[in-house]
Amino acid sequence: MTRVLVVGSGASGVHFALTALERGFDVTMVDTGFERPASPSPDATVDDLKSTLPDPVGYFIGAGAEGVAYPSTKASYYAHPPSKSYVFRIPGRFASRSHNMEPLLSFARGGLAEAWTAGSYEFNADDLASFPLAPDALRGAYREVARRIGVGAQPDDLAQHIPLDADYLPPLPLDPHSAWLLDRYGTERSRLNTELGFVLGRSRVATLSQEHRGRHGCAQLGRCFWGCPVDAIYSPAVTLADCRRHPRFRYCPGVVVSHFESGADGLVTRVAGHQVPGDERVEFEAELFALAAGALATSKIFLDSLYRATGRIERLDGLMDNRQIHLPFLTPSMIGRPAATAAYQYHHLAFGLTMSNAAEYVHGQITTLKAAAIHPIVQSLPLDTRGALAAFRAVRTGLAIANINLHDTRRSDCYLSIRPTIGDSTELVVEYRDDPTEAAAITTAVGRVKRALRRLGSLVPPGMTRVLPKGASVHYAGTLPMSASAGSGRFTCTPEGRSRDFANLYIADGATFPFLPAKNLTFTLMANAHRVAEGLPA
Repeated sequence: MTRVLVVGSGASGVHFALTALERGFDVTMVDTGFERPASPSPDATVDDLKSTLPDPVGYFIGAGAEGVAYPSTKASYYAHPPSKSYVFRIPGRFASRSHNMEPLLSFARGGLAEAWTAGSYEFNADDLASFPLAPDALRGAYREVARRIGVGAQPDDLAQHIPLDADYLPPLPLDPHSAWLLDRYGTERSRLNTELGFVLGRSRVATLSQEHRGRHGCAQLGRCFWGCPVDAIYSPAVTLADCRRHPRFRYCPGVVVSHFESGADGLVTRVAGHQVPGDERVEFEAELFALAAGALATSKIFLDSLYRATGRIERLDGLMDNRQIHLPFLTPSMIGRPAATAAYQYHHLAFGLTMSNAAEYVHGQITTLKAAAIHPIVQSLPLDTRGALAAFRAVRTGLAIANINLHDTRRSDCYLSIRPTIGDSTELVVEYRDDPTEAAAITTAVGRVKRALRRLGSLVPPGMTRVLPKGASVHYAGTLPMSASAGSGRFTCTPEGRSRDFANLYIADGATFPFLPAKNLTFTLMANAHRVAEGLPA
């Protein structure tokens, strides 16, 4: 039986592995795999935890206040809580430096999707126009992944930009603020559509509204931000557990993979790395290999492998990431209503802006304030602490944030490389240059969203819009792109995800995407990984 080795247990890795197992391959997954801590009192609501935990301050913001987002004109309105620190823990063997970008990496069991907000949006034909694929190449893959993970969605105006090809579950019940905005959209729909090209609908989220494949539906505990204690919010750890039930699957955590080795015939023979902790060198052999460690870590493994084999320091052009803008707003009609602290914490609503070039579609999600950490909002108000807290308490049920995403394209001045350090170690070098047209695109998108929110009866406070630094979206892609032919550049992959430099090496994550639409990409990462595994030679 052909042996397949997969590096990484994130969204791409686990779905590639499960599909390979279902096709009859023997699969070994090598992973660092830092583990998620146990959730305290899994039946308690977020308000219950505040009064029953021995140290609620430590749980919610950390003993060292590591969950605090400090004042900054570019800081996010969200800060990852201590319970998610394992997601961003970096092993000592991995080093990086970056310019004009603040990338996040994960060596957690489940990868960066352990901290996602579950937005799951199919790419349409315009999004895939730059991919060397048929427009419907991912349709079956979206259906299979939706069946595995459970995605809530319903037909609405967003369907003109976001296909609904899979069997979706009913969406979650709306919180009062989201329901008010959606109702208001119904009355203003015609003008918003025709004058602003603005459409609003239900988020497509991989959060269960009902029991699905042995997982419980959302219990409305209000704990999403700190980690769902019932796994209603999908994480790759769910699919990893499915893989581990297969007799032909072997999971090898505690390893930082550094490189692969190949023979004169251009075939990869093994991957090598070091144990964590202990630093002992380990090797794994197979016939087929798949890198699914996330675009940045996968690219470093690829670059280090070339460097060790040839002594050359190469670079991988085309790094992409979605620009994100946080736009806080206030809906006066909601002021004074009770706060729905136990509701689903993430976005219930999504919106889109039609652009003259369909590929430049602007995508966004609306998160109404419920039980999230409030200090980033309070400290942004132009008042002293006491006044800011009083103002916040008066208006909290009317507060929300529109998270706007822009597309990105591959450019040669955005790249990854490596720099030798001590011994045989290297550090990843991340270089990103802003697209000179992006500033105008931001201005246009923000202006149209502001006008749309005003039509919906909401106010956008001046001076609180934040353009987040590149890297904040963690939607990294483009460094080992799939292309129709070998003549399209160095270090590319076939449409099937196979490296053109190493015939038995597959790239199963976002490094292969030749274009990055504005939509959240994790659903497509999973679908594409399934598609690539479906095409493995029998």
